[in-house]
Amino acid sequence: MMRHALGTGMTSERTRGRMVTRLRHQGVTDEAVLSAMAAVPRHLFVDEGLSSRAYEDSALPIGFGQTISAPFTVARMLELVGAGDPRVRKVLEVGTGCGYQAVVLAHLVAEVYSVERVGALLEKTRARLWPMRIRNLRLKHTDGFQGLPEAAPFDAIVVAAAAPRIPPALVEQLAPEGKMIIPVGQRVQHLMLVRRVGQEIIEEKLDTANFVPLLADLG
Repeated sequence: MMRHALGTGMTSERTRGRMVTRLRHQGVTDEAVLSAMAAVPRHLFVDEGLSSRAYEDSALPIGFGQTISAPFTVARMLELVGAGDPRVRKVLEVGTGCGYQAVVLAHLVAEVYSVERVGALLEKTRARLWPMRIRNLRLKHTDGFQGLPEAAPFDAIVVAAAAPRIPPALVEQLAPEGKMIIPVGQRVQHLMLVRRVGQEIIEEKLDTANFVPLLADLG
């Protein structure tokens, strides 16, 4: 798991501390997830003009029709799939975006694989992450509906865009006892928690959500 300390200023460190306090008040209880959120400077993952808003609890545009999810959304999804559990060692993220959630995951688990369909966005994110030298994070330009079968199975899958239905390929890539969190729906979206329990797949509908759509065509 990631040990590299990202360069940060004291001001942003205090701001992240306030963000974590807010997350606690909002009901996030997983200490490992909260520590990872505290460690990653979110302002480095948004355009400079939006950096003053980086720690607000809101999604922000990152270009290419995509957004960085609100801090509570990131923490809630990672908590739901058990990313803070030491037994969760390999995670697939669908929708790399600006790379923020992938880096938070890299603080939590041994191996993170992240896929992104928008090639230009992925290249911008690669350039942002390169100086951070995150050795347990691998990125790939591919269709998120198909997941990453060559690296499966995964202990957890986190999908950062809304699918019209749960993609069967992603379910197939869950490890035994694995969990997936995915927003599902079009006009109305809900977070769905999908669990593999023995030979069974259990689906649970949770919070309402508001994500950009999961698309199959590569950009």
